[in-house]
Amino acid sequence: MKLHTIDTGLFKLDGGAMFGVVPKTIWQKLVPPDENNLCTWAMRCLLIEDGNRLILIDNGIGDKQDEKFMGHYHLHGDDSLDKSLNKLGFHRSDITDVFLTHLHFDHCGGSIIREGEKLKPAFENATYWSNDKHWEWAVHPNDREKASFLKENILPIQESGQLKFIETEDGVAFTEHMKVRFAYGHTDAMMLPQIEYKGRTIVYMADLLPATAHIPLPYVMAYDMFPLQTLKEKKAFLEEALAGDYILYFEHDAQNECCTLQQTEKGIRVSETFKLSEL
Repeated sequence: MKLHTIDTGLFKLDGGAMFGVVPKTIWQKLVPPDENNLCTWAMRCLLIEDGNRLILIDNGIGDKQDEKFMGHYHLHGDDSLDKSLNKLGFHRSDITDVFLTHLHFDHCGGSIIREGEKLKPAFENATYWSNDKHWEWAVHPNDREKASFLKENILPIQESGQLKFIETEDGVAFTEHMKVRFAYGHTDAMMLPQIEYKGRTIVYMADLLPATAHIPLPYVMAYDMFPLQTLKEKKAFLEEALAGDYILYFEHDAQNECCTLQQTEKGIRVSETFKLSEL
């Protein structure tokens, strides 16, 4: 089995929204904002070569939204999904499985492409994986979260016949080397891949921990639907990850791909940061 980092580009989000109740005077030291209070974040996906399967975890924002929509998020950087795949000698048609941690637009927008007026799967030979609980949450969104669930990213997946659901049972196996954790604070039934690789446990953090800057317990995004649930999930996960010497793989940290943890006087904090390729 091989793991590969797939960078799909950078975007910007409001720093206050990304750090919730934490004052700007504190969080700006960790992730400096621009003059409009916007901070730069990654959309970092993961590619898994496992036997005859080529599994892509999340796929970024895509490129089919209109200029007005994209203008809110200031996409930049030299990376794209196709460019990152091509560097590894792969094409979208080689992907056998698209594993969607959740259906917010910055995680699943690349699932669907627009050809003229038609919307079609970007990965023509892949099975797309979600779970029935999160799918229902996304296709019947609440008023607070509906701006993150775009129908054009979601419904064509089901219409294509390529959608399958994973059981919402913590620890359910996806492959021999990967099982699925569930988290319910950011959005309902978000899925976190946990992968055994080179004798280590790697957890793809999605939006439970968007970046190393979110490791301190009170650092919870204002985007989270159930912040106290996130707090509970973070605390339990960090204690488990410290005890198990897990590697955390970050989807949104523009500076750090991976980290390990250590216990400090202030609580659990970053020990080392490194690239996945350095394992």
